[in-house]
Amino acid sequence: MGQRGDLRQRRASLEDEWSRWVPRLKATGAAPSGGGALRLEVSESWARSLSNVDPRRDGAPAAEVSTVRERWTGSPLRRPVDDLTDELRSVADDAGFVTAVTDESGTILWTYGGQAMRRRAERVNFAPGGQWDEQAMGTNAVSLALRTGRPSTVFSAEHLVTALHGWTCYSAPIHSPDGHFLGVLDLSTTWDRSHPLAKTTVRSLASAIEAGLRTALPLPPRQDQPPALLSCLGTEKAVRDGVPLLLRPRQLEILTLLALEPDGYTPERLREALYGDRAVTASTFKAEISHLRRALDGGITTRRYALTTPVSCDAADVLHALESGDTETALRLYRGPLLPRSEAPGIEEWRTHLEVAVREAVLVSTRPEHALRYGGRATYDAEVHEHALRLFGPRDARRAIAAGRLATALRD
Repeated sequence: MGQRGDLRQRRASLEDEWSRWVPRLKATGAAPSGGGALRLEVSESWARSLSNVDPRRDGAPAAEVSTVRERWTGSPLRRPVDDLTDELRSVADDAGFVTAVTDESGTILWTYGGQAMRRRAERVNFAPGGQWDEQAMGTNAVSLALRTGRPSTVFSAEHLVTALHGWTCYSAPIHSPDGHFLGVLDLSTTWDRSHPLAKTTVRSLASAIEAGLRTALPLPPRQDQPPALLSCLGTEKAVRDGVPLLLRPRQLEILTLLALEPDGYTPERLREALYGDRAVTASTFKAEISHLRRALDGGITTRRYALTTPVSCDAADVLHALESGDTETALRLYRGPLLPRSEAPGIEEWRTHLEVAVREAVLVSTRPEHALRYGGRATYDAEVHEHALRLFGPRDARRAIAAGRLATALRD
């Protein structure tokens, strides 16, 4: 009770400081010099933030959701965070925290928390896509860690935004082995759960992520074997050296997921990607991995599932073509949806990602044949057919094809 009383008193003092200084800062820009309940780095951050941030805003602005997933997929932080997932979740569950990882700009890429805390965090967009740098969200632990490069704590009304006055947050920066700043790890909870050991905890967890970065270099593929050729767009087959690999549908799903994510999966994450919430025994899951490993002559690592044998995957080739701006090659390789019969959550996510990426590339292309070719598969996509008609010249005979498809799409 004594600690709770001290926290309540500290919170009340900070609310008084906020009410006294924030209106004055907005009016005159004159910053307090710190002292008493108010720390100097907090008051200076208030002064910097007020030109961009309304203290009465409801929550953080959001980045494009589609780009956040891509950034997390390609982030060097993903693998060490995945390896530390059990510990991060344990801290969040046991102490009532929401755990978050941001990129170097302060955009949240990953979060975890119990259901009640997660809902509370989502109300202020403390969730993937939320932007928590100082210009976007004012004074908070993430923004201070971004600015100073040091672990930071922000308690209750030290936050500039009043919607955060019920929170306390602890952040620590994460650096690559060469010293490059990569992002921030944050632990956040309600003000009444504030504890001095939380800052030590977040520093230790950030150090563990940095240690993981030093050992997260993927194993190079073995070069003593011919590559397996994996066709998973509109079809489902794998061949090596002209001989079909005898794989069941689940093993093809595993091979596809590993081919699309060269850094690999933790066992827990791969299991979720395959089965979602379905109750599947560990022995069943491991049996599928073992069968695929035997088919690839041992070409899958054990502790973390990743390929060590070369695999040429048409879906990965489509993504590489799109990344280089080669829509022509992407369309030539994109022969249909990813593993069309699969209902595995991870495959469904990648299927949607590929479909959206190819379609968007077609819609920004200035070559009408791209829209015409894609429109042959997307019969009911009126926007694609309209795009083709805009690009074809008035005397181009191919307009008739696009016009016919558009009429069918609009009629249905």
